[in-house]
Amino acid sequence: MPAYFPARRLAAAGFLALTMTVAAPLMPAPIAAPPALAAEKGVFFPESFTLSNGMQVVVVPNHRVPVVTHMVWYKVGAADEERGQSGIAHFLEHLMFKGTEQIPPGEFSRIVAKNGGRDNAFTSYDYTAYYQNVARDRLEMVMRMEADRMANLKLTDAVVYPERDVIIEERRQRVENEPADRIGEQINATMFVHHPYGTPVIGWPQEMSALTREMAERFYKTWYTPNNAILVVSGDVTAAELKPLAERYYGAIPARPVPERKRVSEPPMSAARQVVLRDEEVRQPSVRRTWIAPSYRVDPDGQAYALQVLAEIMSGGTTSRLYRSLVVDQKVATSAWLGYGATAWDMATLSVGASPAAGVPMDKLESALWAEIDKLLKSGVTEEEVATARKRMLAAAAYARDSLTGPAQTLGAALATGQSLDDVESWPVRIDAVTADRVNAAARAVLSQTNHVTGLLLPPTGKDS
Repeated sequence: MPAYFPARRLAAAGFLALTMTVAAPLMPAPIAAPPALAAEKGVFFPESFTLSNGMQVVVVPNHRVPVVTHMVWYKVGAADEERGQSGIAHFLEHLMFKGTEQIPPGEFSRIVAKNGGRDNAFTSYDYTAYYQNVARDRLEMVMRMEADRMANLKLTDAVVYPERDVIIEERRQRVENEPADRIGEQINATMFVHHPYGTPVIGWPQEMSALTREMAERFYKTWYTPNNAILVVSGDVTAAELKPLAERYYGAIPARPVPERKRVSEPPMSAARQVVLRDEEVRQPSVRRTWIAPSYRVDPDGQAYALQVLAEIMSGGTTSRLYRSLVVDQKVATSAWLGYGATAWDMATLSVGASPAAGVPMDKLESALWAEIDKLLKSGVTEEEVATARKRMLAAAAYARDSLTGPAQTLGAALATGQSLDDVESWPVRIDAVTADRVNAAARAVLSQTNHVTGLLLPPTGKDS
């Protein structure tokens, strides 16, 4: 079933540490990388070429099993929607499964499944992606079908409006019935008061119900063109083998002009804001605080890599600062984390959060959590902590290529948000160059801002932990 990325959730779609450093307080620390690998450039060692119509093609050979992941990424997402049409990017993602002259509605996924494969799609703020995992000898089949719907999607009222009901119900189930997603949505809307990152990917309900076939067709014709797409194939294939297939199926589609991605800027904010949600369905209260942070693309001071190392120090397993202090030593929390994702077209966010242990009042948990942040700002991190974090992160990079879908996901997201292949391949070298001074400077630059948003997810009054 097609999917969307709700509320800038950091751990979506299995992204690797190269593009997204996330909290993992319950996971054991990975095995350290051999010191000799620490400063070597290269992660996936991709092969790449560009078709005559401007479509970029990236191949990550992996010949362990005769299987491939085939992904097409469009450089458009929810943040590129026209104002008042929230949800149209995600709606079109659903409608891409509704058929062409060659493939009737619903047949795309059935054909993939009949051939032993799996397919799906997802929408985020900055990109939309479609993928299939299939046997190597079925690669040409999915390339032919994906290229067909890139150019020849056929929409009728009979398929569009029932699918609109589907996404409205999806919102009810995944957002309105889930307190954690509802408060995440409200934190976003409070953090980004002007920029489209404050609008949910799935859309606001009153706008979703007004989406039309004409809107979907206009969005499709505006953005879905090969010169605004990236093909990433990971698995048992080489660029030499893939190139004639890519030229045959994708290269035959004419390029079209694509609008510049113009987004409004977020106005300066100096006030701290708070969002409180009380709900009968809350079984585990939590507190979260979010700050604006640089992304890879918007990083004038070079802080993104240092913030990734910071996240590893604060939240990278059971030996991390937050877990050790709040869960193990003080026993005031069941979980505690710091999450940061650097992959975004515009600014990113950094968040800190925790959930209380049984019987612990929320104010006590908050005091302990903010004390850890104050300690970080006053005393900073040590070179030893940074060296240990770098070693763990480089180990993860060394093993990242073993995954089949991971390389395609990481490279596609990076390229769709303004990075280059060299940026991704240079990640180990840039992480290895991070020092304690750089981590401390980045931490203070972000966490000292007073324009943060604090979210409290609580049970009804009188039922607090």
